[in-house]
Amino acid sequence: MALRIYDVAIEMLRTLRPVIERVGTKDPNLGDQLRRAATSIALNLNEGAYSQGRNERARWYTAMGSAAEVRACLEVAEALGYIEKADENLLDTLDRIVATLHRLTRR
Repeated sequence: MALRIYDVAIEMLRTLRPVIERVGTKDPNLGDQLRRAATSIALNLNEGAYSQGRNERARWYTAMGSAAEVRACLEVAEALGYIEKADENLLDTLDRIVATLHRLTRR
């Protein structure tokens, strides 16, 4: 079962790519953590779509946690002055991903 939110996650990665690069030049560890968390969203969304039962739900919980981690990385990068301000559309997209995954884990 393909999930529409997967395409949203891929587009979010495209938007996030320059931010990951900028953060990575200031703080390689935070840049790497941001990249890993962001890619984890899409990877676990897709894996969950082709899983069943508890495995399906576990992948969606992992993707949801990764989306929250991306938001935290952006907030930390902003607090440390690595980026000016996190893009509101990007934050809205992360919220949309979390909301969708929250619904999926509750069904």
